[in-house]
Amino acid sequence: MTATAVTRVGELTRRKVGWRLLPFLFILYIVNYVDRTNLAYAALGMSRELGFNDHVFGLGAGIFFISYLALQIPGALLVERWSARRMISATMIAWGSLTVLTALVHTPSQLYLARFVLGAAEAGFFPGVIVYLSHWFIFEDRAKATSNFMGAIPLSAALGSPLAGWILGRHWLAVPGWRWLFVVEGVPAIVLGVLAFFFLTDWPRAATWLTSEQQQWLQQTLEQETPRSSTAITVWQALRSPLIMWMAALTFLAYIGQYTFFFWFPTMLKRMTGFTDMRVGILGALPFLAGFAAMQFNGWHSDRQGERRWHSAIPLFVAGLAYLFLSLPGHRLVVTIVGFIIAGVLTAYLSTFWAMPTELLSHSEAATAVGFINSVGSIAGFVGPYIFGYVYTRSGGSFSWGLRLVMVAVVVAGLMILRIPKKGENLQPM
Repeated sequence: MTATAVTRVGELTRRKVGWRLLPFLFILYIVNYVDRTNLAYAALGMSRELGFNDHVFGLGAGIFFISYLALQIPGALLVERWSARRMISATMIAWGSLTVLTALVHTPSQLYLARFVLGAAEAGFFPGVIVYLSHWFIFEDRAKATSNFMGAIPLSAALGSPLAGWILGRHWLAVPGWRWLFVVEGVPAIVLGVLAFFFLTDWPRAATWLTSEQQQWLQQTLEQETPRSSTAITVWQALRSPLIMWMAALTFLAYIGQYTFFFWFPTMLKRMTGFTDMRVGILGALPFLAGFAAMQFNGWHSDRQGERRWHSAIPLFVAGLAYLFLSLPGHRLVVTIVGFIIAGVLTAYLSTFWAMPTELLSHSEAATAVGFINSVGSIAGFVGPYIFGYVYTRSGGSFSWGLRLVMVAVVVAGLMILRIPKKGENLQPM
């Protein structure tokens, strides 16, 4: 083929892959994050009916990540070595079923158990999809693809927030709204898990919806861009890699800000404003809409500029300033809401940061590295919400010190991102 014909095939292939995979994966991740974080809104009803306090919810939110982090690497390796569609399908059916069963909780111990097994069920989904995207999207499209997929994080909260507020106000068949919340938000995962088995394709060479020319172009381009390595690294080798350990450490700090905000924001907004559950649900969507818009722009601009580090660090710095601002007393109501909206921009770092491991490492290395990095980072999903609740209780009902701790964590994470080397360079610690 001529150079012009090759270019035309490449453009058509990239467009077809994007339209085929990204909308579906986007919907899957919306459902994933809604099911993972719906406890933040269910807590408003559970505290009234079951008498659970902040300590119970902090531990319930965090215990999810104990089992979640343990199965990250196996999930990513299953996508690389076995089958993406089978692993993603099984994962979704399992977590959807467990989310529905969480509606039966009556005691703190039952809540802890439900969250623990839900974490195990969800563990392989995120690292698996990140590796899966590297099978289909070339360097030029990687951050846009990741931002489109991960845009589901803030959008899931933006959509789930008013939905949760509305369901909490229902009382169907003598069953309180918070129990219906788990049922209504768990069933879609089961249905989509079945669909994923038939819809997803593991590798470009198996894509019957691409022509042979398109399959060949995509496979050759991906092979040229991917660092050469024929063997997968072990967890022990990941522990000895300065780059992987550096990225794991900064992910832990960044996730402290991310998960603390997701799990405590509804409670902070309600206690700072005195709004009803429904109004908390509606206004609670605003920070996540801001995060979604910022993530899409950030991913697009990062690909256009061919730059990842500053595009990942700046959202963390902006969120850090917002946390510091919110920690100061005496704000008017409107100013407080604006502060929360700015804090929601934090999630914009995700798309550009998670494009880096699969660009710096080979497929075989990236499968273990992505799982390991997200596994270490996910410890923050336990540590962040739990410590924030502990500090809130110890400080006599003030969010100030907790917000300042979160601010320090995300700013340090941003500084560490700026030290990640480019291909062929060595890590230069701070």
